[in-house]
Amino acid sequence: MNSSLCAEAEEVPPEMGCKGAERAPTRFRRPVAARRVLPMTEVEDGELMVRYAAGDMPAFEMLYRRHRTALYRYLARHTRDPEVANDLFQEVWGKVIASRARYEPRAKFSTFLYRIAHNCFIDHCRRTGRGDRTSLMTDDLSLENTLPAPAADLPDARAEHAETFARYRSALAALPAEQRDTFLLYEESGLSLHEIGEICGVSMETAKSRLRYALAKLRAAMSAQRPGPERASVAAAVEEPET
Repeated sequence: MNSSLCAEAEEVPPEMGCKGAERAPTRFRRPVAARRVLPMTEVEDGELMVRYAAGDMPAFEMLYRRHRTALYRYLARHTRDPEVANDLFQEVWGKVIASRARYEPRAKFSTFLYRIAHNCFIDHCRRTGRGDRTSLMTDDLSLENTLPAPAADLPDARAEHAETFARYRSALAALPAEQRDTFLLYEESGLSLHEIGEICGVSMETAKSRLRYALAKLRAAMSAQRPGPERASVAAAVEEPET
C-alpha cells in the first residue's frame, strides 16, 4: 500500500486500519448546532434565583437591579417615611437571601418577592401599632408620567400640576387599606390579579373588586373640581385593569 493511501487512512478510526480505508464509504456528520448561552439580561427571574442558590452571585445582582426600584417605591409609598422604607427594603432582600436554598420556581419570582414585601409591611404595622396603613409618597409617583405635563416656563401651570398631584395623594391616602394595597401591588409589581390575590390571601375576584373600587374612587377624586376636557384627561390617566 502506497504512502498516500496510508496518509488518508489516518483520518479513519484506528481500529479500521489502513486496509479498512479502501473499503470504508465516505460519511458526513451532521453539524451539531452550538448551544446558545443566553446573556444574563435575558435569563428569567426564576432561573436567576436558582443560579444564585447554587452560588452565582452575578445572578443575584441582576435580580436586584431588575426589581429594586419598583420594590422600594412600593414600600416607600406605603410608609411615607424613607428611613422606614429603607429598613423594610433591606429586610425584604435579607429574607430573599435567607430563603434562596428553599426557593422553587413554581411561581413567578416577582410573586415570591412581593409576598415577602407585603408580609414585611404588615409585620411593621403590627409592631408599630399602625392600624391605618397609609400608602402614599410625596414624590416619584408613576402616575406622574401619564398626566399632561405642564409648560416648564409657566408658573401657573406648575402650580396647577402640583395641585393635581396633591389631590391624587390625598385620594390615595383616603382609600381603605385593602384597596390601597391592591392598587399599589397592581401598579408597582406588574403582577396579575390572580397573583395579587395569592399575595393578599384572597380570590382573584376579590382582588379585582378591590382594584375596581380603588380606581373608581381615584378617578372621582382626580376629576373633581376640574371641568371640561382637562377633567376627562386627568380621570383617564387612572387606567382600568386588564381582565
